[in-house]
Amino acid sequence: MAMTIEQLVLKAREDRASDIHLIAGLPPKYRKDGQLEDMSDAPLTSSDCVAYARELSGTPEAYDIYLQTGELDAAETYAGNRCRIHIFRQQGLPSVALRLLSDKIPNLDMLGLPPAALKLPELHKGIVLVTGETGSGKSTSLAALLDYINHTRKAHIVTLEDPVEYIYKPDKCAINQREVGKDTMSFAAGLRASLREDPNVILIGEMRDRETIETAITAAETGHLVFGTLHTGSASDAVDRIVQVFPEGMQVQIRLQLSMCLQAVLTQQLIPKKGGGRALACEMMVVTDAIRNLIRNGNTPQIANAIATSAAIGGQTMDQALVRLVRSGQITREMAMTYAHEQDYIKKNA
Repeated sequence: MAMTIEQLVLKAREDRASDIHLIAGLPPKYRKDGQLEDMSDAPLTSSDCVAYARELSGTPEAYDIYLQTGELDAAETYAGNRCRIHIFRQQGLPSVALRLLSDKIPNLDMLGLPPAALKLPELHKGIVLVTGETGSGKSTSLAALLDYINHTRKAHIVTLEDPVEYIYKPDKCAINQREVGKDTMSFAAGLRASLREDPNVILIGEMRDRETIETAITAAETGHLVFGTLHTGSASDAVDRIVQVFPEGMQVQIRLQLSMCLQAVLTQQLIPKKGGGRALACEMMVVTDAIRNLIRNGNTPQIANAIATSAAIGGQTMDQALVRLVRSGQITREMAMTYAHEQDYIKKNA
């Protein structure tokens, strides 16, 4: 008999796992400290996976969408734990990737972010990007940043998410959380509409297309504070990714606009710690006049050097962050080498 969703989520939470994977022909698996491990010995049957997909879809209509399109996103609470759900078809059968979200939005100062990141909620306009691969803690950092604003400023926050992950409890702020596919058709449509909703702060769950990025820049230029995410491994990659979404004839103009409205880029990696658990390593780019010039002139390869020399205002490269984690005894030198951009830097300094 296959474990119920409630049992799976309960076990994953007790064992401090981040994700659950349900695949026909394999035992249920979960991700602990970045590694996949079996949750039981018994492989799941195709009928088990169909039953999971039906239950996790929530409604027959949502399950029909999965049947028609081959995938479905949702968020729901199981065993008292909010979960982000992705159901997808592979080889004709449903598979599930389920992310366990924290019950509570963590305090900003508990995450291990660089000191300069703790000042981001004080900004009143411009774009702040949080980047990193899937599962690097971007959603958690953004939730903590927005919740800090919620408790410290009288403002209107509008979020556009796919799906809604953390649920905010309004304190000093008025908060509207809109889910793509349910409350609005797309990130771009929701973002365009948000400019008519009198927001102070806008969160864009993913800046994935030209229209969304263009509207985000417009929002920043018109005095809004815009938080967004990208799947890039460094600040310079984030700049390039945004510019390359546009046709060549527009790229000079976009570089100019981005150089004026980009405030900061925080890039995250979660690194396996000595003795279990994971440590957060962050690259922090605070946009200086020198960096604005590099963005404007298309000299993005030089951004890493500019970050490395901006320690006085809180800048740090990913490799500098890794060296700090090695020196504080949290991660091994070998692990730092695995995650480094420049291995020679780790060899010389860690």
